[in-house]
Amino acid sequence: MTTERRSIIMTQPVADQDFLEYIVKALVDHPEDVKVDRKVDEMGVLLSLNVNPKDMGQIIGKAGSTAKSIRNLIRIIGMKHQARVNLKIEEPAGGRQAVDEESQKEEKKPAGNLDDLNL
Repeated sequence: MTTERRSIIMTQPVADQDFLEYIVKALVDHPEDVKVDRKVDEMGVLLSLNVNPKDMGQIIGKAGSTAKSIRNLIRIIGMKHQARVNLKIEEPAGGRQAVDEESQKEEKKPAGNLDDLNL
């Protein structure tokens, strides 16, 4: 990528970043946790998406269909601005195991005794 081309990409409005934030915040249950970082290098623009671990399933979708659709939309926005834009969905710290452990803690409730029912 030439320095002239790179400077054009860096000075263009960050429409791709704003668009991604808008789409993702509409999909998730915790929009306040959505964070998008934008980096420009010789390969183009890289958008890194961070969401609440509980919202990862909504972003990825069944068999990755939602993530694929979001990536396609982001690439279209990039083509409009003559830039190559890629999306990286950041995995939450601890991965899926941390999310599973957290949901198990919420589901555990002390079991009551049948004698306490007062029937």
